[in-house]
Amino acid sequence: MTRAPLKNKGEIRHLLQFISPYYKIISFAAFLLALVAGINLAILWNVRILVDKVMVHRDLSATASIVRGLLALFFVQTLISMFQSYTMSWVGQKLVNDFKIKLFHHLQSLSLGFFAKRRTGEVISRLTNDVTVIQKIATNIPTDLVKQLVTLVGGVGILFYMNWRLCLIILALVPFLVIVGRGFGKRLKKLSAQIQDDLAENSTLLEEVISGIRIVKSFVREEDEGKRFTNQINGIFDISMKRSGVLALFVPVITFLTLSAAVLVLWYGSSEVIHGKMTPGDLIAFVLYGGILMLPFSSFARIFSQIKEIQGATERVFEILEIKPQVTDCQDAAPMGIIHGGVTFKQVSFWYEPGREILKEVSFKANRGQIVALVGPSGAGKTTLVNLLHRFYDPVSGTIEIDGKDIRTVRLKDLYSQIGLVPQETFLFGGTIRENILYGKLNAAEGEMIEAAKGAHVDEFVRQFPLKYETIVGEKGVNLSGGQRQRIAIARAILKNPRILILDEATSSLDTESETLIQDALDHFMADRTTFVIAHRLSTIRSADLILVMDKGQIIESGSHEDLMKREGLYYRLYTIKLAGADIEIKE
Repeated sequence: MTRAPLKNKGEIRHLLQFISPYYKIISFAAFLLALVAGINLAILWNVRILVDKVMVHRDLSATASIVRGLLALFFVQTLISMFQSYTMSWVGQKLVNDFKIKLFHHLQSLSLGFFAKRRTGEVISRLTNDVTVIQKIATNIPTDLVKQLVTLVGGVGILFYMNWRLCLIILALVPFLVIVGRGFGKRLKKLSAQIQDDLAENSTLLEEVISGIRIVKSFVREEDEGKRFTNQINGIFDISMKRSGVLALFVPVITFLTLSAAVLVLWYGSSEVIHGKMTPGDLIAFVLYGGILMLPFSSFARIFSQIKEIQGATERVFEILEIKPQVTDCQDAAPMGIIHGGVTFKQVSFWYEPGREILKEVSFKANRGQIVALVGPSGAGKTTLVNLLHRFYDPVSGTIEIDGKDIRTVRLKDLYSQIGLVPQETFLFGGTIRENILYGKLNAAEGEMIEAAKGAHVDEFVRQFPLKYETIVGEKGVNLSGGQRQRIAIARAILKNPRILILDEATSSLDTESETLIQDALDHFMADRTTFVIAHRLSTIRSADLILVMDKGQIIESGSHEDLMKREGLYYRLYTIKLAGADIEIKE
């Protein structure tokens, strides 16, 4: 998928949004790291004094005092480092948690159109892999920068005080480090972004193969899927090795430059000692300070490369956070209240892509409590019509009204709470039967749940399981038959007790006996509710109050079964063609 570039300001704004609640604790941790860096400088200064006391003055009493001071500094530094490390680990985990929670809630707020264009594995990868990568830039890098800045500024100040000529030799290294860092950084960013994209593709493949393992086995495609997975993993390995190659070259180059500066310092400093301009302690301290100054330079280069690596992940996460849901509450959305269920479509048109209309000026009226059947060949727009009624999408033009109110003017939550959906492809969560039924009403009493289960003829087969309602259904209900899954989905809708019911081939997965039981339950459940039925089986729709015959995104016929048969149009032709079949369906 092509990723649109984001402005750095947008990324910084999002990062600050997540970091801001932890400014104080991050600042405190950075202060502790600054103390550690300061203690390191103090330790080296004491080493300088120690060398001169031992090698030049041979003062044993002063030496013992300096050693005790050094041990005290080591002890304090260890305590501070331990506390700082734990603090930043806590902040890092909290930030990752906040990111994941924010991204998860944002994903749920997005419209169906977003998910229709993206694969599940890719979305999951952004929620897991990419968010975890961001932890580095949010915690480790800022605090590391503080430590290295204190080391750099303090070290340069001390070196300049001790011998400004030697200090200039070290500072002359900086421009070369900047040039090298910029060159390697661009390459690292590109490779790291590609790795994150490929990891998302790999997550997608895993999700698809595991979810569709029965199809994979049935079509004997294990070897093919294995090759696909192997090719992806090998591709990720190749790119990772390219990045490792860049890093393998990057670090030695930086090390070469810093060691070259150290050799120059030793050469020039030795001359200064010989001519009596520096003491041995000064030279050793200068070399040690120069050595720890190499750490900031190397760290800045490493941090720069990390930032470039992380940018790929941050762009992928922030790209999603920048996406706005297409279907939202309007600014002055009103509470909906309890609805009666009258539905009116007025000149409704819709398309997913301009120029490819799915619905064309669809108009009809369904009165409260009516059963409305949607009939037509595949691709006629039946599912799109009920998706618009459920406001999963908004019409491109025209209006949809419930009880005379444009559904775009009422709160989405209120609208959704009064529409029940039983889809053709039944989806169950991987918990228990009880949890799946209670999804229709989480605070339902035990009696309500049992009543809904009995109404959908779930109770009779559940009682045969050892764990009854605590039986685990497995991922997507894999431990149950298709008919059992469908009955649970219907029980879930019954428990929700909606005013408008949408049945998308709700009995398609049932055998004849189960269909008869469920149809009986639905007949009672649909009483006094406006019900939209998408069905191919004529037995399901023959008794509908209103039949809408759709073709190519338009309603070409409407009326009762008897009226439509008299007109001898498309409905009549579909009916008579399939009349002789034992399992009568309307299909083309």
